[in-house]
Amino acid sequence: MRHRDRRRAGLLLFAGSIGFAIGMTLAEATFPGYNVAHDFLGDLGVGPSALLFNASIVFLGAAFLAAAGFLARAFRVRLLPIVVALSGIGAIGFGLVPALDDNPVRMIHAGVALLAYGGGGLSAILAFRILRPSLRYVSAALGVISLVGLGLMATQSWPLDRGVIEQLSVWSILLWGMTAGGSLLIPSSTSRKEGVPAGSRSV
Repeated sequence: MRHRDRRRAGLLLFAGSIGFAIGMTLAEATFPGYNVAHDFLGDLGVGPSALLFNASIVFLGAAFLAAAGFLARAFRVRLLPIVVALSGIGAIGFGLVPALDDNPVRMIHAGVALLAYGGGGLSAILAFRILRPSLRYVSAALGVISLVGLGLMATQSWPLDRGVIEQLSVWSILLWGMTAGGSLLIPSSTSRKEGVPAGSRSV
């Protein structure tokens, strides 16, 4: 059962991340005049690409939220599933509450964006415990990069253009979801040899 839950969590993380990566890229390509280096991703949620962008990020959030449940069942860890679930809730909120000019709505949008980015970055760091050695440090590095980008956005410190910083933070989370998800889909060599549930070990 743990082996199946691990694979389901991996599939959801992978599918959600790659689905949003494709949706976001298409939204950027179909938004007239959108500047990836300067404009915020939230702009895609209120323009001509709103339906595509919002649907893809809600899909990402739903996939992460479902994956959190399977992670909790597959591994003896507590904090990681909670943080993954919070990231999923933030992503869903990001898609359902677009960045409109109305100030209260913008504040809500900023709050769920913080939850999505912060939860995603922390998830990559906390996943250190459940990933195989070859991916642990890559996962942690992606999490740190994402959180540094989030910190720069929160403090409005722009060593690079603001769009570049947000893209760096978001893509670090998506790359983590794809690599960690793919790793969880593959049984560990130790588990195959010993015939024990892979969920109780690093994968």
